[in-house]
Amino acid sequence: MAKQKLQSIRGIHDGLPEQVRNWRHIEDVARKVFASYVFSEVRLPILEPTELFVRSVGEKTDIVSKEMYAFEDQGGDYICLRPEGTAGAVRAYLQAGLTRAGAQRWFYMGPMFRRERPQKGRLRQFQQIGAEFFGVSGPVEDVEVLSMAQRFLDELGIEQTRLEINSLGCVECRPAYREALLSFLEKQKEFLCETCHDRMGSNPMRVLDCKMKSCQAALTDAPEMVNHLCQACDTHFSGLKEGLTALHIPFTINPRIVRGLDYYNRTAFEFITDQLGAQGTVLAGGRYDGLVESLGGPATPAIGFAAGMERLEMLLPQAEVSAPDIAVVALGDAVSAYALQQAAKLREAGLSVIHCGGGSAKKQFKMADREGAKFVVTIGEDEMKENKLMLKNLSTGEQIKTVLKAVIEEVRG
Repeated sequence: MAKQKLQSIRGIHDGLPEQVRNWRHIEDVARKVFASYVFSEVRLPILEPTELFVRSVGEKTDIVSKEMYAFEDQGGDYICLRPEGTAGAVRAYLQAGLTRAGAQRWFYMGPMFRRERPQKGRLRQFQQIGAEFFGVSGPVEDVEVLSMAQRFLDELGIEQTRLEINSLGCVECRPAYREALLSFLEKQKEFLCETCHDRMGSNPMRVLDCKMKSCQAALTDAPEMVNHLCQACDTHFSGLKEGLTALHIPFTINPRIVRGLDYYNRTAFEFITDQLGAQGTVLAGGRYDGLVESLGGPATPAIGFAAGMERLEMLLPQAEVSAPDIAVVALGDAVSAYALQQAAKLREAGLSVIHCGGGSAKKQFKMADREGAKFVVTIGEDEMKENKLMLKNLSTGEQIKTVLKAVIEEVRG
């Protein structure tokens, strides 16, 4: 009986060299940009208590009820693979006792897990970059976070995005808006889908986020939260808009941006693209002043965002393929050890080097060509006796015999 061919789990892909190079580029840009805003990197566990996400994301949400990889381990503990990063960051913030340590600026990178239908830009294991800013409540800090996100996209060369913002109000002004929205939805109920009917009872603002065209048509004249803000929320939203304008960050107000849980408030935002089809959100976030308290901590304002690296990667400008600086060709067994030594010294000088492995010169030069090396260093017995190297520039065809130091200088340019 033939053995079954082993493959990765559906929706969980291997990160092969080209993709990992892109991920590392995204990560390097994130570290550079975030550091300029004094955000520090944290490393958070992939495994978390299931209860953390039941209490933060919500037991009735699709993420927890349908998509989360949750199980009971051998010790009887209920744990899960993290489906998102914010809840784990809040748990770490509380566990470390940092609620009285002043503002905390964090960012993190790594895999998240959701068992949803795999599609372009949406996988069951996906790479995510997130940032969280704890202990700040003003519009200035919101502007700083959005500015950091915009600069991150700019530094990546991702230009075809637009920023959409909304205000979700607060516990003071949302109840009156909820009543106004429910009154409107009741009149449109016959035109709304079954999911929207369910949301009307649990969280009517989520109805505004429905992607069904029939529902969107029925919601055309729905009341908007931005027209029902209390004085404090209106002042905060005005400060956000003024700050973005001062930094020349273009934005539009999208009253359909909502969040599913009550601890989200005031600022909500998304960076959108038309280049990825239906999965148009590239980076999204908002203010969640009630989350820390809902997880057992003191009332603590906070704002953050997250971006999926797979989607960012699809929007990256076409990058040049990384090619080795030098290919080392060793002509004959007698020079094998010497050639290995020279390759090691070239690497110590900071150059990228492949050793073509010995054997026939034709085979080795073919490897150098296939790898796209910029230069070839050829070493025969004469070069070894003279303690020199034969260097050939493959773009010009120029060839010289010279010492190691001169090779390094020539390749560096």
